[in-house]
Amino acid sequence: KIIGAIYRIPLTNLLGADGMGYYTTAYDLYVPMYSIAMAGLPIAISRIVAEHTANRKYKDISKTLHAAQTIFLITGSIGIILLVFFAFLLTGNLSITFFGHTWVFKAFPKDSLYCILAIAPSLMFCCLMSAYRGYFEGLGNMTPTGVSEILEAFGKLIFGYSFAFIIVKSTHNYYSAAAGALIGISLGEVLSTLYLFIRYKLTKNSYVNLTDYENSPEPKRFKKQISAIIIIAIPIVLGSLVNNVTSLIDVVMVQGRLADSIQRAPAFFSSHYRDFIKYLVDKNAASGKSFSLVNNLPVSLYGCHRGYAFSIYNLIPVLTSTLGVSAIPVLARAWTVKDKNAIRSNIQTMLRTVAVIAIPCGAGIIALSKPILMLLYSEKTSISIAAPNLAILGVCAIFAGINAPLVNMLQAIGKEKIPLINIAVGAVLKIVCNYILVGIPEINIIGVPIGTTLCYSYICLANLYCLSKYSNVRINFFSTLIKPMLAGLVCGISAFVTYYVLDSIHPGRIVIMISIFVAAVVYVLFLSLLKVIEEEDVLSLPMGKKLLTILKKIKIVR
Repeated sequence: KIIGAIYRIPLTNLLGADGMGYYTTAYDLYVPMYSIAMAGLPIAISRIVAEHTANRKYKDISKTLHAAQTIFLITGSIGIILLVFFAFLLTGNLSITFFGHTWVFKAFPKDSLYCILAIAPSLMFCCLMSAYRGYFEGLGNMTPTGVSEILEAFGKLIFGYSFAFIIVKSTHNYYSAAAGALIGISLGEVLSTLYLFIRYKLTKNSYVNLTDYENSPEPKRFKKQISAIIIIAIPIVLGSLVNNVTSLIDVVMVQGRLADSIQRAPAFFSSHYRDFIKYLVDKNAASGKSFSLVNNLPVSLYGCHRGYAFSIYNLIPVLTSTLGVSAIPVLARAWTVKDKNAIRSNIQTMLRTVAVIAIPCGAGIIALSKPILMLLYSEKTSISIAAPNLAILGVCAIFAGINAPLVNMLQAIGKEKIPLINIAVGAVLKIVCNYILVGIPEINIIGVPIGTTLCYSYICLANLYCLSKYSNVRINFFSTLIKPMLAGLVCGISAFVTYYVLDSIHPGRIVIMISIFVAAVVYVLFLSLLKVIEEEDVLSLPMGKKLLTILKKIKIVR
């Protein structure tokens, strides 16, 4: 994740809003195809391999890997075909004739085609790579996965940024530079897959001795191996896909609605985004291209939202979702043995833990949206557009951050269909908001985070209600949510006041960092005063005992 941040921040500064618009358009279309092609399957493979190892069915292990590779070859191929098809369709490079009528779907600028095609090959390598990762994880060896992820990230950083930098400096063509950055992603996947293949070839016979292998039962038929993987993987794939639904809705709808809005009120956009348009005109002139308000402004506004604001907001649900995964086995065990005290304790501990993380992060984003962007990025007109979006996403971050483990906890108690239903309703709300709000010229791109916030606030509250209902746990909302909200409110206020007082005296990036530090100290003090954190919350975290000792010494936990 650190390598990813090192890559994403300078890349955004290099490409600017328009270049990141092309980059995120391709990436947001790629992610759902990635989810369909392989998400969930590595977990299924890992689980099956672990079961075979425990049952000494060693001959089934290699068969499982071969079955997975067959599945991935098919799903990877289908994923690439779908991605290329949608690339031509949604950029207006493909028309469909039906009952004598010719339909042209144009959701993205034509130049986005090259960016989508640049990332398409990575689907196949992701699939092959995931088969090996699931195999090694099932054998209890996480090192190959960890090394391959680092190689993948470094490949993206080195190749992607280098290609983008060379293209920008030599041609000033920003959509080509975005395509270069996306080729880097594909090369990172190649590097990672090559490492895993070599690692497998060198170690494939090391997990069991020859005698045990020969004495193990005969493996299942190949078709049964494939069906076993698919049965486990399908619900996980669906869950992964719906997690990306808001990004998919945005990438398909937003640019088209912005273009409609611009056509209805070109004078408003020319006036409202005067400085931003001048910046874009100059960039296009440097690469020998003309600027079109209807064709170029939508992708650049989308780049401001996705490339600048959304990338910061998304760190919070990504962080809390990792905690949510840890809740599954613990809560599932308690649910299986019907231990009501353990069920209630686990649910409330997880809710309080993610609230303590998500609420101050969201409050800080609301209070310091523009300063945070100024700390990381350099292009001032893009920051001015992204800042209001980021402030709204600060509210969304609280709901999305709390919602991530709610989904995992519902899965743990056997209610995995509930999140799918709630996300479907949230998606409808998102589509309606995007269509109405983005189509209003005075609102335009700000309508996107409003729709996202409404979507996730509904999903979070609905999942929270369903978790309480189906687990028969009466959640102590005062302890788990209201206390962290009060501490988060004070945290946000202290950040806002500190920044604007110090900025009036001595403006600069150091003021932003001081404001964040002061807000963090104030937040920790209020957590202690309100007695928000309990011992069981700390013990549930990695190295919980050592951390609890430290927190007791500084009187945050009593």
